[in-house]
Amino acid sequence: MSTEKDWQTSKNSIKKRCAFVFNNELLSDVNFVVRASSGEDNKIVPAHKFVLSISSPVFFAMFHGKMAETSSLIHLPDCDYDDLLEFFRYLYTDDINLSGANVLQMLYLANKYIVPSLADKCTDFLRNNLDAPNVFCILPLAQHFGEKGLVERCWEVIDKRTEEAVKADEFVELDRCLVETVVKRESLCVKEVELFKAVDRWATRKFEKQGQSDHTSSKSKRQILGEEIVKGIRFSLMSQKEFMSVVPDSNILTTEEIINLMKQFNGIATAPLPFVQTPRRGTIKETERRRRIGTYIPPAVNWFSSTLRNSPESTRC
Repeated sequence: MSTEKDWQTSKNSIKKRCAFVFNNELLSDVNFVVRASSGEDNKIVPAHKFVLSISSPVFFAMFHGKMAETSSLIHLPDCDYDDLLEFFRYLYTDDINLSGANVLQMLYLANKYIVPSLADKCTDFLRNNLDAPNVFCILPLAQHFGEKGLVERCWEVIDKRTEEAVKADEFVELDRCLVETVVKRESLCVKEVELFKAVDRWATRKFEKQGQSDHTSSKSKRQILGEEIVKGIRFSLMSQKEFMSVVPDSNILTTEEIINLMKQFNGIATAPLPFVQTPRRGTIKETERRRRIGTYIPPAVNWFSSTLRNSPESTRC
């Protein structure tokens, strides 16, 4: 317990006085038991019901509602020591040290205990640090908590940098419904073969998590993907080389489907295929952008360097 003589008078603001009793047994009337961040034995965080109650309606109900908690020892199995300390730091001082390592847990706690000001800080942090490699880690949580602005920003990143996003490790951990939404999305900017590879990795990962090993069976792999995902892949937009180097060995399509697609590649298709064949709008836009860039002929010399050399200042040197 931290003690300091006449600390009430030496701390000249309510924020400083609350900061002094933060994580301090002084005047504490409740303790929280959480798992240690390092995986050791559980640790105890002392707290003050009054501070928590004026910061969160959930804590107010917990300590002063009709079903008020009477125990002075409260177990929180969904939080570890470092995260709870950072959460309480905000409740006591309005200060928060957000990082990539703790922001998702802070958002979870902010929503669980109804602290909207902290939730706003977390979503702002995520929005400012959102990138293709982490977008599929952030999107499901943003959807879960109804953060519409953040959800829209996630989809913007996915549309513009699809290939990088689907190659990230987080993609294989998505729920099937979200994978289906991605595959059906018209505004993606990605080579179809790369999207197919990501879907194949996702299906393989699902088999591994289920403890199964027979993911080479086209029937079982197709079942876990579902027809909506399989038929959402635009196989005919792949080159014949891309198709043959990846798709047959994945054991997702039937032999008949592979033969029919090969006929289409060679201009001898006899029947319409069940797969979408129109290019995605995002891919069309990117192709047009690259075509415009490709028509630009840069000057023979660097404009900045040339201007600097010909300036009056340079001629005097």
